[in-house]
Amino acid sequence: MDPIEKKPLAHFLPGTPVLSFGTAGCNLACRFCQNWDISKSREMDTLADAASPRAIADAAHRLGCRSVAYTYNDPVIFHEYAVDVALACREVGVRSVAVTAGYVLPEPRNELFAVMDAANVDLKAFTETFYREMCAGHLEPVLDTLRYLVQETGVWTEITTLLIPGANDSDAELDTMTRWIAEELGPDVPVHFSAFHPEWRMRDVPSTPPATLQRARHLAMSNGLRYVYTGNVYDPPGQSTWCHACGEKLIGRDGYTLETWKLTADATCPKCGTACAGVFEVRPGTWGARRMPVRLSAREA
Repeated sequence: MDPIEKKPLAHFLPGTPVLSFGTAGCNLACRFCQNWDISKSREMDTLADAASPRAIADAAHRLGCRSVAYTYNDPVIFHEYAVDVALACREVGVRSVAVTAGYVLPEPRNELFAVMDAANVDLKAFTETFYREMCAGHLEPVLDTLRYLVQETGVWTEITTLLIPGANDSDAELDTMTRWIAEELGPDVPVHFSAFHPEWRMRDVPSTPPATLQRARHLAMSNGLRYVYTGNVYDPPGQSTWCHACGEKLIGRDGYTLETWKLTADATCPKCGTACAGVFEVRPGTWGARRMPVRLSAREA
């Protein structure tokens, strides 16, 4: 059980707990993978617990989770399982969140996202060269997934980009990327810029300075994006939600903990009445920053 803000999702049921699970493997080969011990693992017997779709859905419901996240590795890898879990979750009133790189063909993509309520899509960079050399993939399929989600579905969508020093953090690339998001997806799609930490096959690259994330955030906002966040660093102003019209702080965050909640019952700014885009309940959750392991029993699975 994680805070939903850890996925990261800032505009989907803030403050609520999400039951997170994944399998092993990945369809990309990112040299900087932050979950490489899972995505590259072939030790299935030591990693796996038995968990039927119904067991996961019932556990989430029993524990008070408002949603289940398909995460740690990409749900595209366990497509059929993810769909079955999502259908079981719907039966007990639990929502589904896909944490994905968005690298998937249209037909399975349509089937997967038909049962998802929210998604955080990892837009790893904004050049074909980066995707080809760093991820063994391609950029355009990911952009196509983003267009599809925002323009053709009701899935609440947020974007995360891990900024790697010297690789995808130039002003020119960030300017092009954020202009594309504003023009193709609209200004209300939240964007998260997260700090890289040396992992997997890029241990010789330094961690991302907080100033880089703040620079990216300001650039994105200057290009018209309304909700831009920093991640993997301590930055309460950069992780809080502000009214794009008058600057009022609507949701104050200290890490994964909500410190301020000023949204009205209809998700508008109390000061100027401007709507805040997202999926909100009348009251925020109170889960905080806790992380609680959940072990399914053999009987449940």
